[in-house]
Amino acid sequence: MTAVAIDVRGLRKRFGDRTVIDGVDLSVARGEVFALLGPNGAGKTTIINILTTLTRADAGTVIVAGFDVRTHPVQVQQRISLTGQSAAVDDALTATENVVMFARLSGLSPRAARHRASELIERFALTDAASRIVRTYSGGMRRRLDLALSFVVTPEVLYLDEPTTGLDTRSRRDLWELIRSIADAGTTVFLTTQYLEEADQLADRIAVLHDGRIAAMGSASELKSHVGGDTVQLHDQRGALLQRIPTDGTVSGLRRALDQLDERGAEGTVTLHRPTLDDVFLALTASDRRHTDDLVGAASTKESA
Repeated sequence: MTAVAIDVRGLRKRFGDRTVIDGVDLSVARGEVFALLGPNGAGKTTIINILTTLTRADAGTVIVAGFDVRTHPVQVQQRISLTGQSAAVDDALTATENVVMFARLSGLSPRAARHRASELIERFALTDAASRIVRTYSGGMRRRLDLALSFVVTPEVLYLDEPTTGLDTRSRRDLWELIRSIADAGTTVFLTTQYLEEADQLADRIAVLHDGRIAAMGSASELKSHVGGDTVQLHDQRGALLQRIPTDGTVSGLRRALDQLDERGAEGTVTLHRPTLDDVFLALTASDRRHTDDLVGAASTKESA
């Protein structure tokens, strides 16, 4: 049986008259990379704040690393690490000084702190700027330094709230590799992200938050399967969609679809479209609740199978 790192049941949170979290249930296994997606204002950061003891829930239970966040917050805090949406580094210090200071506060000896700082500065590609004052850093560099602080002491559960905001494409992909290596070593990673490609490439499982509830949960491939299969699409010269023919993606299936277009005398540009997380996200967060409910039912059936 897989050990559980995070277990959330019946989570609810209101701010004034507004219900932000409305009965969320989720479970994350140890060593799993779990991504929480949702529109801006959906409550992703609120959930992370509750899971990290920063905000108290109105109802429900949250167990992290074996401890209840309400009754044993200190034990939870000792086993987790959080990187928020904004950098939390000291602008008046260098990168090395920031990491050494954090390492000392985390209990490392002076020698161990300097060694750990050297490792992290190199890992996050800040070696050339290690001795520069942080206020001179670009946004992406500050973000990398902020993330480096989360790895000073390897936590049981690492929370990353929009971890790659401000990073260029290469830095983002480098960070994906690092996150995956951390998870492979046994640390549970719980992240929120606005980059659907990030969740697709990195997460073992994904949950989509909509109207304060989990609209669907599963692997990227499972979620994509709920919005249909491959289709051959015909577009006009302006790119407008003219026809869409379902296909199984095989060579013979593509030939049959193309033959159908030929028989109809179709003219235009042909492309093969495969469902993406963008399709899933748009379908699940659409205003058409009936379509969303259909997807939720399909996802729930798949998850419990």
